[in-house]
Amino acid sequence: MEIYTVPTSYQPRHNLLQGKTVLVTGAGDGIGRAASMSYARHGATVILLGRTSEKLEAVYDEIEKAGGPKPALVELDLATASEDNFNNLASGLAGEFGRLDGLLHNAGLLGERRPIESAGYAAWLEVMQVNVNAQFLLTRSMLPLLQAAPSASVVFTSSGVGRTGKAYWGAYAVSKFATEGFAQVLASELENTSRVRVNSLNPGATNTAMRRTAYPAEHPQTNPEPGQIMPAYLFLMGDDSLGITGKSFDAQ
Repeated sequence: MEIYTVPTSYQPRHNLLQGKTVLVTGAGDGIGRAASMSYARHGATVILLGRTSEKLEAVYDEIEKAGGPKPALVELDLATASEDNFNNLASGLAGEFGRLDGLLHNAGLLGERRPIESAGYAAWLEVMQVNVNAQFLLTRSMLPLLQAAPSASVVFTSSGVGRTGKAYWGAYAVSKFATEGFAQVLASELENTSRVRVNSLNPGATNTAMRRTAYPAEHPQTNPEPGQIMPAYLFLMGDDSLGITGKSFDAQ
């Protein structure tokens, strides 16, 4: 697998996402929060999707305080959301916005980190539900809205352990391998039939709650803050990445 990076000199113009509507999952915290803020700062109307209303409302308020376009807020738990929930969401967004210019699949569960031999089935299923099944349902429901846009971008969040298997990463690693495969299949299907591009992005070691849980002995400050890796997220979401699809990117 060839891995791509955004040039370190990349500087997104301030109106990169002007007039675009972008849906971000896991928008209440960490990288999702930083991406939502960054997209809004560059002109996008951001649809904030997450499971914790208080966190989403805080991001909503920050965007409005910073003078960004008024965001939308969707409280939805991907672990329990049904097919109907996603279809109803798509219908609501179609009525309000008419199209979707971008979709950032950021939400994810770490789950257990233990040998496959002793892995719990319930925990395995929960990780797969959030990291794989919900991504499929959300993507499928949003495709008509994405195809209605002049140039839409879907960005899947990958991981180093979803490109090279690593002991004890269990369901999370397997789910990220599935994410890479899903992104490649979808990109191949859409490349010659629509204006929707699809890529995966590995954020790398970043100071987030998930990273701190996964590596409790690691000093958090040795890793960049989520806001510091946003150039890659902006590049893939904005029109500077037109024509790029089916690629795997590293943010660092």
